[in-house]
Amino acid sequence: MEIERRHWDRHGTGGLSFTELGFGSAPLGNLYRAITDEEADAILNRAWEAGIRYYDTAPLYGLGLSETRLNRFLRGKPRDEYVLSTKVGRILRATTPDKRDGFGKWFDVPSRNEVYDYGYDGVMRSLEFSLERLGVDRVDILYGHDLDIFNHGGQQALDARLKEFLEGGHEALVKLRSEGVIGAFGLGVNEWQPCQWLAERGDPDLFLLAGRYTLLEQEPLETMLPLCEQKGIGVVIGGPYNSGILATGPRPGAFYNYDPAPQDVLDRVARIEAICTRHGVRLVDAAFRFPLCHPAVVSIIPGGQSVEEMASNLQALNTAIPARLWADLKAEGLMHPEAPVEVTP
Repeated sequence: MEIERRHWDRHGTGGLSFTELGFGSAPLGNLYRAITDEEADAILNRAWEAGIRYYDTAPLYGLGLSETRLNRFLRGKPRDEYVLSTKVGRILRATTPDKRDGFGKWFDVPSRNEVYDYGYDGVMRSLEFSLERLGVDRVDILYGHDLDIFNHGGQQALDARLKEFLEGGHEALVKLRSEGVIGAFGLGVNEWQPCQWLAERGDPDLFLLAGRYTLLEQEPLETMLPLCEQKGIGVVIGGPYNSGILATGPRPGAFYNYDPAPQDVLDRVARIEAICTRHGVRLVDAAFRFPLCHPAVVSIIPGGQSVEEMASNLQALNTAIPARLWADLKAEGLMHPEAPVEVTP
């Protein structure tokens, strides 16, 4: 089955065509475990053969490794056949192996330190370095990366970074977009509040929101997603399984938001899974299909660190969810009552 596409064209200049299933490439950076170049190539080739044409990466992922692995894969692919996004906000600096960042998170990666820089020059330098690592002459989308409390440790620190971005990086991105160097820009974050903040003050095109609009969480429905619809801002959903628990189910040690899931989350997911089981649907299938029901959403990009995980994502994409499943979740108070859902038998 061919993967359906969703077209985004906020400026009336042709826009971008996203496959509903995209490829989140953090796992290609040896996230939590090392994979070989051959394994990375096999996953990417399986994605391409399946029709996936949206690839997202970042300098952070494997401290450059994800971008360089995409370089080898994308070389020779017709540039107009795929959409490519990367991120800005960090500059990577060479260091000695014992002083590199990311121990315990990134394995067998280059010896680099991350330096936050959301200013004008920092964005320009970051793009230049990414183009070199990726081996391409342009990227379609640049996201300001990790402008959230989760990464900066508090509201005051985040406010300072947002100010730096709005007064510097945002100006650079507007310039790059106006010159046709990039097609779009926005934020790639783990919290919806910075997306709303920027939508109210700046001119973003797309948000990559990880983990905050899922089968488990729908808070953005109150204000952020309606604002995106009003302004024509597209939304890419990362982390549709909330770091794993919506894929694995509420088993012991299941991950939620990058950490072992607390008991209240385990209990809620168990209730959601029970309703899915009642309707003969895998939890992971319902979790994947749910965000796609929202009209602002243009693509879902779960990470995949094996060919098997890629196959599971493809199965989820092509699963029809019965309308009664959504209705039962709402009736049990397990889904926002106004959440858009698919109308199927």
